[in-house]
Amino acid sequence: MALIFALALLGQLASPSSWPTSWPQAMPFLGGGDQGAHAWQRYHIRYYSMTLLFIAFEMEMMFMYPWAVVFVAEGMKAMVEMGMFLAILSVGIVYGWREGVFRWQ
Repeated sequence: MALIFALALLGQLASPSSWPTSWPQAMPFLGGGDQGAHAWQRYHIRYYSMTLLFIAFEMEMMFMYPWAVVFVAEGMKAMVEMGMFLAILSVGIVYGWREGVFRWQ
């Protein structure tokens, strides 16, 4: 038990977080410059809507590949489930279209 405590203490003393740091070492690495704006302020909101649309398409593909294997065994039940899934995704895509997600200005 004493060996465990000794190793823990040695590890704590040898860790880089316990070493003194100078001012340049404490600054985050940004290519030599100070940060001008917060990270959330640099990206336009249209990228977020396109990202959500991309995730919708990706989820569709992630569900359709295993579905192709299950469809052979399940038959019409799997077809109805895929139809409902695609209908829900289609509602989201139509909503994005109406909101102008596909228009780049």
